[in-house]
Amino acid sequence: MANVVLIGTQWGDEGKGKIVDLLTEWAEVVVRFQGGNNAGHTLVIDGQRYALHLIPSGIMRAEKICVIGSGVVVDLNILLQEIDLLQKQCGRNVLSQLILSDEAHLILESHRRLDQAREQQRGVAKIGTTGRGIGPAYESKMARWGLRLGDLLAPEEVLQTRLRNLLDQHNEMLEKIYNEAPVSFDKVLAELKEAAAIVCPAIKKVPYELARHLKKKESILFEGAQGTLLDINHGTYPFVTSSSTLAANACASSGVGVTDIDEVIGVVKAYTTRVGSGPFPVELEDSVGEHLSVRGGEVGTTTGRLRRCGWLDMVALRYATLLNGLSSIALTKLDVLSGLEVIKVCTAYRLRGEIIDYFPSSIEDLEACEPVLEEFGGWQEDISGILDYDLLPENAKKYVTYIENQLGIEAMLVSVGPDREQTMIRHNPFVMSRDNV
Repeated sequence: MANVVLIGTQWGDEGKGKIVDLLTEWAEVVVRFQGGNNAGHTLVIDGQRYALHLIPSGIMRAEKICVIGSGVVVDLNILLQEIDLLQKQCGRNVLSQLILSDEAHLILESHRRLDQAREQQRGVAKIGTTGRGIGPAYESKMARWGLRLGDLLAPEEVLQTRLRNLLDQHNEMLEKIYNEAPVSFDKVLAELKEAAAIVCPAIKKVPYELARHLKKKESILFEGAQGTLLDINHGTYPFVTSSSTLAANACASSGVGVTDIDEVIGVVKAYTTRVGSGPFPVELEDSVGEHLSVRGGEVGTTTGRLRRCGWLDMVALRYATLLNGLSSIALTKLDVLSGLEVIKVCTAYRLRGEIIDYFPSSIEDLEACEPVLEEFGGWQEDISGILDYDLLPENAKKYVTYIENQLGIEAMLVSVGPDREQTMIRHNPFVMSRDNV
């Protein structure tokens, strides 16, 4: 048995979905522990593309249990759409694989409306939110007037009271602050009751469910959303998401103890991307940036927005390693670097003339940072068909080794394409001891 946390180390979009899908072969349970449908995990299996936003990436394996934990905010409309689409694509009852935390908070129409109204009001100072109501849903949770999945199991008068309290708060803001029309109580209640008829059998108390699997010595894989640098506490605030994206939150938002975790894997893209606004010291706005964008297919799964591209940022990665206590990394999209004569890596920042090796908390400081770059020889070969690590071009292996040395941990796998099969596993935490590596 092994219990593994897998998180993103950059600004999201590192390829977590593929890695979760791959590692789920050896885990009995997959837990999504934070975020909402602002996340987008793309899987490619035998050439077929699957886009997931709420449901854990382990859903593609029919025998696995997939859990949505209490730290997730759930838009039931999106969840039902996703279930319906997956059932059509997979030809099986996907809902039977799901466990939904009764403590997970709901995203309602009023959350989405507030999110969009606020972003529009910010104008040029907009954060770059997806407009899907994620932030306002977490705000309702912290203000203690939120609605939870478990409320769908309560007597209808209890549900109505809690819903009315929430909508009264939101409608006052929509009407008086943003000059928007109010959200209909009857419409939202009807939608909730319709959704409840479908999902209620899957709503359970997750900590007890996970404890039961732990007692049976079954392996659990905890799946994070977004990336470390979007963390609400330690990311590029205010250009961050509304939840903690760090490995430690896997325990807090799922209901397991920290002593139950055996390994923490950080997914690292072989270069760096960012969606939306916010400082990005390694950003490239030249032909190399275009190469990374085109070859990497850098379009957001959730938003459809083009991702900003840049060189690998070791300052940010060292910070992510520190924050998450990483024991290994999963390196993705190495194949995208093929064809570049020279590959560069940011090893430090130059901040107003001073060389620094730390990640600043101030966005003004980070915005002023210039990357200090180290050059490496590139390779011309197409490596997307290589499945043996030893057969990679020497410069590709040198690049991987450099990253490992900088972080002080190994690359437990290297991915050279989007498909499940385009992966070289060098250490599998579920099937081999680290002492044997």
